[in-house]
Amino acid sequence: MKILLVDDHPLFLDGLKNLLTGRGLTVVGTAHNGLEAFDKARNLRPEVILMDIQMPVCDGLCATKLITAELPEMKIVMLTMSSDDDDLFEAIKSGACGYLLKTEDTEEFFMRLMELEHGEPPLSPGLAARILRLFSRQQFGQLTGLNRLNEDGPPSEPLSPRELEVLTLVAQGMTYKEVGAQLHLSERTIKYHMGEIIARLHLGNRAQVIEYARRTKLI
Repeated sequence: MKILLVDDHPLFLDGLKNLLTGRGLTVVGTAHNGLEAFDKARNLRPEVILMDIQMPVCDGLCATKLITAELPEMKIVMLTMSSDDDDLFEAIKSGACGYLLKTEDTEEFFMRLMELEHGEPPLSPGLAARILRLFSRQQFGQLTGLNRLNEDGPPSEPLSPRELEVLTLVAQGMTYKEVGAQLHLSERTIKYHMGEIIARLHLGNRAQVIEYARRTKLI
């Protein structure tokens, strides 16, 4: 199993790398934020990515969206201190195939990680039931995103000036590459901003965001 480790704490990263290699697993690389993880995933092609959530520059949830959009074959497992329902739900929605807590016992951690080889999602105790409960609620609330397309009120989380710039240009039909050239940013950064916009507006995809922005005169 070839693994990429992503965490912004160097000591934890080094310790986890030593732990994994000591068990015979191959750590192909490490990254300290989500954008670096995206680059490393492209270049190193790991089979599994162990991803923290809270990181600077680009957090683990946004990085998961970026990576699964371009490299859907990669298995991303969140390895985090957060047991928050929102983080858990967003991680699974973003494409993560597992969610492990850093408070896990070492042997339990390895046992659950190895479940990947048998096609089983590695989840810390109690999380599977919480995911089912959260998705059950979401089935009732799935109209929320669609209903927002008909609302006239402002989004619950206002967009930053930069996000409004990006959204305006994307809504004009420009590609991410063209938007990046216009704003002197990389295409990858534009993808990151769109991921943030989608999350802030609580919508499902780029098309819904553009339609919502037009109807509410956000742009």
